Amino acid sequence: MNPETEAVGSPAERAERAYASLRAAVIEGALAPGTKLGEETLAAHYGVSRTLVRTVLARLVADGLVDSPHGRSAEVAHPTIDEARDAFAVRRILEREAAVRVAERWDADIAERLGSHVRAERAAWADRRAAASSRLGGEFHILLARETGNDLLERYMSEVVSRTALILAIYGRDIDQQASIEEHEELLVLLAAGDAERAADLVTHHLGEVERKTLRPAEPGTDPLLSVLSRY
Repeated sequence: MNPETEAVGSPAERAERAYASLRAAVIEGALAPGTKLGEETLAAHYGVSRTLVRTVLARLVADGLVDSPHGRSAEVAHPTIDEARDAFAVRRILEREAAVRVAERWDADIAERLGSHVRAERAAWADRRAAASSRLGGEFHILLARETGNDLLERYMSEVVSRTALILAIYGRDIDQQASIEEHEELLVLLAAGDAERAADLVTHHLGEVERKTLRPAEPGTDPLLSVLSRY
């Protein structure tokens, strides 16, 4: 994001862009765990007040993407392996419930919304935008929860998907994004057929395999804050 061109719109709109930018940079693994998120630096970069920066950071803390230790600067979170496994355990429960409910509510409108999202996910992968495709893959599950019509389920899913996206950016280095896209496509077929049980089994099995195969320590990133954010 270029502050000279993006510092337009109301303060609230600029704050929303800052939130989306920082969230994407963390989820895609561009900002390494422990990266300091200084209020003054972010305020200047995004063209917003430090008060709005604090609001943005508070949202990211609630998402589980940022830690804000008392009396210290906010920084990109670094969940432990045990915390990662806890997050996946919760997500499997939510994913199973979402799949069952969407199968029961399936209609042409849901099919179009979910199908369009998976097509965007595949297009990003075909364009070799792996990080964007991975982010879209996570957002697919938030959209799936939204289609249940249960606002609370959607909110919890959004939080846990954000947490697991950060976890995979840190620990997951063998993720087969092509296979994930294919599983999303298979899930849509099962949902369209009303096969709630197999759809639920598919999402929980997929998450179990991701956890089993990919959770391992990774080398820390080295990009400085502003160098990374200039790409968002």
